[in-house]
Amino acid sequence: MSMTDLITAARVSKAWPFQEAQRLLKRYPDGAKPDGSPVLFETGYGPSGLPHIGTFQEVLRTTLVRRAFEAMIGAKPEDGKTRLVAFSDDMDGLRKVPDNIANKDVLAANLGKPLTRIPDPFGTHESFAHHNNAMLREFLDRFGFEYEFMSASDRYNSGAFDDALRQVLRKNGAILDIMLPTLREERRKTYSPVLPISPTTGAVLQVPVEVVDAEAGTIRFTDEDGSVVEQSALGGMSKLQWKVDWAMRWYALGVDYEMCGKDLTDSVTQSGKIVQVLGGKKPEGLIYELFLDEKGEKISKSKGNGLTIEEWLTYGSEESLGFYIFPNPKSAKQLHVGVIPRAVDDYWQFRERLSEQDLDKQLGNPVWHLARANGGFEGSEAPGAGESLPVTYGLLLNLASVLGAEASEASLRDYLESYIGAGQITPELEVLISTAVAYTRDYIVPTLDKRAPTTNEAEALRTLDAYLADASEDTSAEDLQTQVYEIGKREEYGFESLRDWFKALYQTLLGSEQGPRMGSFIALYGVANTRTLIAEALAKA
Repeated sequence: MSMTDLITAARVSKAWPFQEAQRLLKRYPDGAKPDGSPVLFETGYGPSGLPHIGTFQEVLRTTLVRRAFEAMIGAKPEDGKTRLVAFSDDMDGLRKVPDNIANKDVLAANLGKPLTRIPDPFGTHESFAHHNNAMLREFLDRFGFEYEFMSASDRYNSGAFDDALRQVLRKNGAILDIMLPTLREERRKTYSPVLPISPTTGAVLQVPVEVVDAEAGTIRFTDEDGSVVEQSALGGMSKLQWKVDWAMRWYALGVDYEMCGKDLTDSVTQSGKIVQVLGGKKPEGLIYELFLDEKGEKISKSKGNGLTIEEWLTYGSEESLGFYIFPNPKSAKQLHVGVIPRAVDDYWQFRERLSEQDLDKQLGNPVWHLARANGGFEGSEAPGAGESLPVTYGLLLNLASVLGAEASEASLRDYLESYIGAGQITPELEVLISTAVAYTRDYIVPTLDKRAPTTNEAEALRTLDAYLADASEDTSAEDLQTQVYEIGKREEYGFESLRDWFKALYQTLLGSEQGPRMGSFIALYGVANTRTLIAEALAKA
């Protein structure tokens, strides 16, 4: 496939990353800024807490749009046609002490100060923000994201934002005209676009500010001790209110694309107006829906009803997380442990399908985008395209659940090697062996409940047992599945449908409501072992 074919297909693709990238192409029809500088993508992060799954999804989705745009203009990642800045809002004043932080007294004694000027309660970095920024970078590096880290404190303190701050001071009145009508009356009395840093306490102040000299960057305000202070707003002596800060950043850096969650819809509107007042242009962007818990309620860090990255990777693979996040960013997704097994298996189904698909279908395949996300690949040939697992993750979970408390990575590995051959376990399968054991231990074994078979189910089980008594251990999964089907179809057992027969097998043999293809399960678990399960079930009849 030629680059021309890829460009043509990418520009008409209906996959959401290409639809987003289309908006950038309308902004820059030649695929580049007028001055020749790279098209700039940005993601933002507040380091008042540790990075989480929301941080991951925003960087991933932005990267997907970035790579889609590169495909549409015929660029490779190494061509430098785009940049991704991961921006840390670490100049913010700390408003409250996070619940999941040790040594809370250190933070409580420094409330209101910029995050980079608060001691690190963990005792490992220069400040609380430096610690969390290091966590963020480690977090992003873990997933192989290509990005440039940028710190608000570094930009403010070094003077890199000074020219943009002067422009904010020049446009102070126009910004107030935008913001004041959106605020409650009480808030209007103290609102200022500029937040000075107190020379006495070091806190970020929420006080009215008078612009004395915009060109010199001088402001006047009343400090916490009641004294009237005249000082510079430049060089880290102030920061901006959130919506003004966001707009200033777009203006100063020349941001072309930034997405955000639905909870920031109003911020996008107001910041978009402010950046125009400053003389810049609002970036393109997607407003995505937020995650929900298993009850359909909004995930809240204070409630602790979310799912962490560490939890997902304990029970599933990295690829499955990206796969689950990929579809329909404008639709809310339930994010809980129960969605992981299907995400793993669906990822592998799409991965196996990729190499056989026509180009237009490949560009709609999540695996194509995920493989391209971090470093990319030439043409449409994604690493691992066409590969498949010898067993599904669901089947591994069923095997582990039958083993119950005795399930271990070693026992699963032994069963797999007897099924697919020694030395055939791939690194990807090793990951799933580990996660299957953890998932089964924590979420399946506690819920297992094998019921007794009914009279007709017991007769069908005896027939299956009689067949297995004459079957060899190397009988194929297909032959075993066929025989299971045939037994379920026999009228004398009275199953209204094959679904009822399989449900009976799952409930009586596995203790669950759902299960695998029984032929595959019997082949993996072993004919003799399956007969033992049947005997245990029949003993209850």
